[in-house]
Amino acid sequence: MDLENEPRAKPLMVIGENLDAISIAELEQRIIALDSEITRIRVEIVKKQSGKAAADAFFRK
Repeated sequence: MDLENEPRAKPLMVIGENLDAISIAELEQRIIALDSEITRIRVEIVKKQSGKAAADAFFRK
């Protein structure tokens, strides 16, 4: 199966898209989804910073 030729699903939200036709309920759901993604990214940043700090400390010895 060639995945490159498979049709891609349209993203549920696009950053910067026009919001005029989107309902208040959907806008609120987008905020929830984006807040969750921001939290997930922040956790990943903390993990990477911890790993980098540990590596820096190890190689300084």
